[in-house]
Amino acid sequence: MIPACARVEALRFLAAYAYSPSGTDPVSRRSRRWCAAIKAAEPQALAAGARTLAGFVRQRPEFATLLERGAMLVPVPASAPRLTAGTGVCVELALALARCGIGAGVCEVLVRDVPVRKSATAPAGARPTVAIHYASLRIVAASTGSAAAAHILVDDVVSRGRTLLAAACRLREHFPRTPILALALMRTLGYVTAIPGLTAPCVGEIRWRHGDAVRRP
Repeated sequence: MIPACARVEALRFLAAYAYSPSGTDPVSRRSRRWCAAIKAAEPQALAAGARTLAGFVRQRPEFATLLERGAMLVPVPASAPRLTAGTGVCVELALALARCGIGAGVCEVLVRDVPVRKSATAPAGARPTVAIHYASLRIVAASTGSAAAAHILVDDVVSRGRTLLAAACRLREHFPRTPILALALMRTLGYVTAIPGLTAPCVGEIRWRHGDAVRRP
């Protein structure tokens, strides 16, 4: 269960690229190659993606204002616990964003204690819930910058948004007064046969619905 004091009713996010897991058009196929490069933490892909994402972030007042006030970038932990800090796709993406001048620094304040099943490879009914993600996450001992003016979660790909919502709840539990936003390099567009373009900046929300997360758009 997620305590009421930790519950985040709506999490604003910004994503730079679109990803279609099943589209048959050339752009959808390109999006899958791009997603694979990001998931493999290819340095050139992460650097290029971070530059694009950073450009869109600076155009959005609600994100740019928090960053100007010293918001910290918080990488979203992978589905399995990491033995070594400073590793993982989201850590590398956050560092690439920091090199682009986004945020006051990278703060690995969230860790995964218990492995969860990857949503991308799990059947629809077996994907981890927000509560499962929340229970598997922990806030590490406060480090420099962890109690910053704001926290901006950094994820590589957002699908339904369960992981980001659970991560936001963990942050809210420990830092109740700090605003929380999220950045994702890519957003999944499921159940579509074609996407108009790979670069598709979008600002949306992840909210609760019937005890689960729902992303719009």
